[in-house]
Amino acid sequence: MTGINRRHFLLTTGATLASASLSSLSFAQSKDAGAPRRGGTLNMLINPEPPVLVSIFQTTGPALVASSKVLEGLLAYDFDLKPKPQLATAWKVADDGLKYTFTLRENVKWHDGQPFTSADVAFSIDLLKSVHPRGRSTFANVTRVSTPDARTAVIELAKPAPYLLKALSAGESPIVPKHLYASGDPLSNPHNNAPIGTGPFRFKSWTRGANIVYERNPDYWDAGKPYIDSLVLKVIPDAAARSAAFETGALDLGGENPVPLTDLPRLTQLPQLVTETRGYRFLEPLSEIDFNLDHPILKDLRVRQAIAHAINPQIVQKTIAYGYADLSPTPITPGSPYHDAKLAPYAFDTAAAEKLLDAADYPRKNGGPRFQLTHDFLPYGDMYRRQADYVKSALARVGIDVTVRSQDLPSFLKRVYADRQFDFTSIGVNTLFDPSVGVQRLYWSKNIRPGVPFSNAPHYSNPDVDRLLESASTEAEEGKRVALFQQFQQIVYRDLPILNLVAPRMVTLANRRVRNHTVSAQGLEGNLADVYLSA
Repeated sequence: MTGINRRHFLLTTGATLASASLSSLSFAQSKDAGAPRRGGTLNMLINPEPPVLVSIFQTTGPALVASSKVLEGLLAYDFDLKPKPQLATAWKVADDGLKYTFTLRENVKWHDGQPFTSADVAFSIDLLKSVHPRGRSTFANVTRVSTPDARTAVIELAKPAPYLLKALSAGESPIVPKHLYASGDPLSNPHNNAPIGTGPFRFKSWTRGANIVYERNPDYWDAGKPYIDSLVLKVIPDAAARSAAFETGALDLGGENPVPLTDLPRLTQLPQLVTETRGYRFLEPLSEIDFNLDHPILKDLRVRQAIAHAINPQIVQKTIAYGYADLSPTPITPGSPYHDAKLAPYAFDTAAAEKLLDAADYPRKNGGPRFQLTHDFLPYGDMYRRQADYVKSALARVGIDVTVRSQDLPSFLKRVYADRQFDFTSIGVNTLFDPSVGVQRLYWSKNIRPGVPFSNAPHYSNPDVDRLLESASTEAEEGKRVALFQQFQQIVYRDLPILNLVAPRMVTLANRRVRNHTVSAQGLEGNLADVYLSA
């Protein structure tokens, strides 16, 4: 493809995709004039297959999607991230920000018939604080959760946590049944793969490699909901097969770019399919490259800087993400009020990269490579595979021989976060609604936690960064929080434990008969209690 034709392809593809999303948005969210129709089965894509079905210690996107249909949180959130009742019907925050009092919903039962009480809330908050990748920082200032009665839970803090009221969704902070988790290791609890919750759907079966089946909870506290009889989460690893499944009607719904973006213009020309771009504000996704700072070559800042200069972020934005992304050279994305817009992406400069590698004493060897690295990629959609292939070709130009390694999601997570048998990796993370929740975990030295996915994979440790992150997590004055987070961004931009590239813009694809699938900031990570299928 010539340069001119390639540019034309990128521009027209991006414009077509954007036009398709906007033109179908209004229909995707329209409602039938009458009451919601009851019955039917909703076939929804889950990609890749989740390692577990409970998100009490997992933050992989598929685990959050699967978990939130069965387990619930204290709160849900509207499109503006304003809290709404879920398991809590009312809440009050003390003037000093050190006490959050929640009134819990009455007559709620776990799927096994046991009553839901404040004891479940207190137990779950303690568990999140100890085993959840983000919960360690989210609930770091919680001293205890008192339970004056079965319908009241009081979260008490040693220091303010200005983000806390936004962190209590079902996916982010699920409430699990104490009577099933109080004994034994929570990480190996059998209910992680056969969950029991309070939500609108009950677990029925999990056929590995094929589907997860949920059935309607007839005793759900929100009487009359859910409207559908069953929800089937289908596992379809092959991208072409996913597109075909939407085309034939085998799939009704899928989120987070469920098909290759190049297929969207064609698919949205079909009369039965529409797109939706809302429902991702809670996530704020970010694509990045994580370096293993324990690696003998990559621990050298000059090498990491060379790699940054050899990778063109605009190619990642326009070619890898097909224009469906914004450049984000910092871990706090441009959509956040805490983003430091003064920091520009590392300049694409292969000459500078070569000079840095020479200075680091890694010369080219008789015309061959300077050294070899293995690059792993997150097996989530097809973007990270394409990014890994680009990284290989880009680094070859400056004398670095890269082998791209693929594996399934559980193997990837084990390799990177448990065994640490990796060099560097293309990965996506959700930076979420507040940096103290979604970003701190990636750079905080206290979150170097072997075996915990999406924690501090590089093993980065900087006392100044720790201090800034910890100060921002307790600072109630907004202007001071902005200043703290901007100082943090400037340091990690310089230290480069992670090369931040782009903030992807996500798309949901749906059959027109699927109504009310995106009704909150959580999108398809919501509980889908409002979903129904039109005739």
